[in-house]
Amino acid sequence: MNKTALSVNLNKVALVRNTRHLGIPSLARAATICLQHGANGITVHPRPDQRHIRTADVHELAALLRQWPDREFNIEGNPFQNLMGFVQELRPHQCTLVPDGEGQFTSDHGWNLARDEQRLRPLIAQARALGVRVSLFMDADPSAMAAARAVGADRVELYTEPYAKSWGGPSLHEQTARYAATAQAALDAGLGVNAGHDLNRDNLGWFLRSVPGVQEVSIGHALISDALELGYAATVTDYLRCIDAAFERVPSGS
Repeated sequence: MNKTALSVNLNKVALVRNTRHLGIPSLARAATICLQHGANGITVHPRPDQRHIRTADVHELAALLRQWPDREFNIEGNPFQNLMGFVQELRPHQCTLVPDGEGQFTSDHGWNLARDEQRLRPLIAQARALGVRVSLFMDADPSAMAAARAVGADRVELYTEPYAKSWGGPSLHEQTARYAATAQAALDAGLGVNAGHDLNRDNLGWFLRSVPGVQEVSIGHALISDALELGYAATVTDYLRCIDAAFERVPSGS
């Protein structure tokens, strides 16, 4: 089984930069260091209000990733807002469709396909026709995975905040089992499995050991917070260590 890829979300670097007009910290520099130390890709989520990632950032990072042909560029966003323009112009390796409202603080739920399927279907088809892999941001619900495949998605990104909130608590095993069942349902439906939201160095290894077939994790807030103390290079190295360790052993009691 291939190891899980690490995609570094740079939104929080942009958020710090935007508090002044000096152009620092540099997103390109952050991305370069992360890639130099083994990150498998870069993720950005440009929201319409440009409160962190701005349009120019997306273009700059797309150009940078072209210098790293073995790494991936993932652009996240709501396809009914500003995402599809970036997909059409830049053709990233992957676009992750997220059902955010324009003023939403952060992503906090997956798609309701019973409601949104008809609107999503032509946009997914459009992205795939451009050669862009499509991932749908989804809650951990095994019953929704077949519908995600039917609407045309290549992958799902499992929204992992409920798992992260359970870390160290009595519901951890219940939550872990729910994510494992969802991932297996996705695999059975022919989908790839990504994951992200509040994963960190403490909870990442257990998740990857317990949840089958996770091809990519996209990590931003925790990773950039760690980097404030450790630096980008050491932080990426340590997240990759967590991933390596997860593939060296299986969950206890399995």
